[in-house]
Amino acid sequence: METISKTTTVTLFLCILLFPIVFSTPNDRLVRIGLKKMKIDRNNQLAAHLDSKAGEALKASIRKYGLHGNLGEPEDIDIVALKNYLGAQYFGEIGIGTPPQNFTVIFDTGSSNLWVPSSKCYFSISCYLHSRYKSGRSHTYKANGKKADIQYGTGAISGFFSEDHVTVGDLVVKNQEFIEATREPSITFLVAKFDGILGLGFKEISVGNAEPLWYNMVNQGLVKEPVFSFWLNRNPEDDLGGELVFGGMDPTHYKGDHTYVPVTHKGYWQFDMGDVLIGDQTTGLCAGGCSAIVDSGTSLLTGPTAIIAQVNHAIGASGVVSQECKVVVSEYGATIIDMLLSKDQPMKICSQIGLCTFDGTRGVSMGIESVVNDTAGKDSGNLRDALCSVCEMAVVWAQNQLKQNQTQENIIDYFNQLCERLPSPMGESVVDCDSLSSMPSVSFTIGGKIFELTPEQYVLKVGEGEVAQCISGFTALDVPPPRGPLWILGDVFMGQYHTVFHHGNLQVGFAEAA
Repeated sequence: METISKTTTVTLFLCILLFPIVFSTPNDRLVRIGLKKMKIDRNNQLAAHLDSKAGEALKASIRKYGLHGNLGEPEDIDIVALKNYLGAQYFGEIGIGTPPQNFTVIFDTGSSNLWVPSSKCYFSISCYLHSRYKSGRSHTYKANGKKADIQYGTGAISGFFSEDHVTVGDLVVKNQEFIEATREPSITFLVAKFDGILGLGFKEISVGNAEPLWYNMVNQGLVKEPVFSFWLNRNPEDDLGGELVFGGMDPTHYKGDHTYVPVTHKGYWQFDMGDVLIGDQTTGLCAGGCSAIVDSGTSLLTGPTAIIAQVNHAIGASGVVSQECKVVVSEYGATIIDMLLSKDQPMKICSQIGLCTFDGTRGVSMGIESVVNDTAGKDSGNLRDALCSVCEMAVVWAQNQLKQNQTQENIIDYFNQLCERLPSPMGESVVDCDSLSSMPSVSFTIGGKIFELTPEQYVLKVGEGEVAQCISGFTALDVPPPRGPLWILGDVFMGQYHTVFHHGNLQVGFAEAA
């Protein structure tokens, strides 16, 4: 996603996106682009790690987020199949110009601009390793020249806007404004298997206020319905990664009916979500509701550290020990419990004991960040924020334990266990591949319905046999109110639940993937 409008998110080793699939008869005009799946290769795991945008999401998240239908007539639907890289990264092909110059792009619902490398990119090695747009070879090119910069957590791209026709499947979008990238200094883009990014978010987060390609598809009458949908194939052995359907959805991709929720904040596809459950137990923080964003540009599931630590504890994930967490538990754990028992207002406890500032209505940390991103070398202001963040988590943990009638001793012991399970700085947590059968399910409440993920669905397996590693599909991301607490439901979630983006009704819909 970007900072000016969004940073292309993502997490961990296996990052980036997947997309929907549609099966059709030869005469139904559903365009197919045959795509090849890149099998997992242990020798490429470093590249996969660099290629992922895990760090970008975690480092730029606060800046960034501080901000039903039928299949329809065949001629009104367009389908783009996706490539799969290392079982985690999926991309499709588009064309820019006349005749079309082909590019592989990530279809990202968490950003809104289209960009590809430019032939005028002379000083970034990344550009020479990817396809570059050559305006002189297109007779539909129109000069624009407006400057463009998109800041990512681990780098940036910059360049200028141009206009040309864009081919997606068999649809031709005329006079589309896009960015020719002339600088791609980040290692992320150097090793990436994609050339650029095609954003499917709202215009509100579009850099340069450029009209998103999806808007032009609708405005130019290329699709009957202002709807697109994703089917993501999570089978690592299947060569077909998935398909993205423009103009509707394919009934063969889902089971039952979709549950729809309204978009609450245009920009990202953001909606209100209810409680998060581990097994059948509430995790507390979202019991009163949380915001969520469904994002095809994020591989894993990101959520508040207070909940992620509970999930990691429940599934036995190993993370980094947070010294700040243990300091708070040691010095203030008993006090927090006593204050809760005394019926003090939970949101004011951390300010009352001096770990958070107070704005008159609730405890607030100044520029709160995930505690795992704080290091000993930072200044006292950041340390105070880290302690505040841990305190706020401890209040949530204590509330849950008190509801279960746990003793103070047991609660303090539980605190320390959770401290051990805080995610590592890049968010990754490793689990025992042999323990999947004993792990609990994790469920999300959306539109009053429970959407469950089993261990086999939320754990990503890299490699085979003795060298196999299993990665938790959950990673921490703390966004303060009023935008947070915030979840980003990435490909781990979208792979299990067919997702419909209804631009006309401003809704997002989920149904079990077929």
